[in-house]
Amino acid sequence: MTTVPIALIQTRTPASPAASLAHVEPMIREAAAGGAKLVLTPEGTNFLIKDRARRDAVLETQGRDVVIDRLRDLARELGIWLLIGSAIVRSGQEGDDRAANRSLLIDDTGGVVATYDKLHVYDVDLPTGERWRESASIRPGDGAVVADTPWGRLGLTICYDIRFPQLYRALARAGAVMIAVPAAFTVPTGEAHWETLLRARAIETGCYVLAPAQAGEHEDGRRTWGRSTVVAPWGEVLAKLDHDRPGVLFATLDLEAVAKARAAVPQLTHDREFTGPA
Repeated sequence: MTTVPIALIQTRTPASPAASLAHVEPMIREAAAGGAKLVLTPEGTNFLIKDRARRDAVLETQGRDVVIDRLRDLARELGIWLLIGSAIVRSGQEGDDRAANRSLLIDDTGGVVATYDKLHVYDVDLPTGERWRESASIRPGDGAVVADTPWGRLGLTICYDIRFPQLYRALARAGAVMIAVPAAFTVPTGEAHWETLLRARAIETGCYVLAPAQAGEHEDGRRTWGRSTVVAPWGEVLAKLDHDRPGVLFATLDLEAVAKARAAVPQLTHDREFTGPA
């Protein structure tokens, strides 16, 4: 198949798994009813909680998380492929009590096809005074992931990863024709950089970039930028929710556009070794 109808789910995820599931499930059903065969949710789909003690009280392993379990059942019921953009789960790493920020790709039988733990954690001090130290509570992953789908290979990334172009180039060279960027971008960085970064990664790789986002003022006090976006391989914005409210964004991907973009500018074959700088 050279085309695939997709949908990005833009959420304002609550601070409890039960409320988060009640929030996201109707939008996934809307996406499937609208014809989407591949549906993607944002970073932090199962809950968003800044307070570490409150978070740890509801944190579960991947196999015991109620949101993951229900969304697997939902993918099977609806006959869709579903990317849980990320769920916050116990990492399972002995001696490290930090959680994993994990993407899960679910097929239309409800099976977990691939998982990816966020590589780059968000440790920043913004000009607005916002201070984030994701490394204190999230254990970074250590491997890149590309997964097969019926429509082509899908590269998995999460949010802050978008600022590290070498990861995206590696995914494209491993066969990705689509790259997911589920996110919970802050408002200042979203306003300044979100669309520019997404378009740059699409242009550099000749891939579709699929970016479902968190949006608005959340229960835990954070504010996220929203503006879920689909970018085509030539760099043009194919579809966008131009607001910070929950919603469903539909698009149809023509995978032949990947080959056309890469034939026009075959940059993935033009790498050269170089020396320096000192």
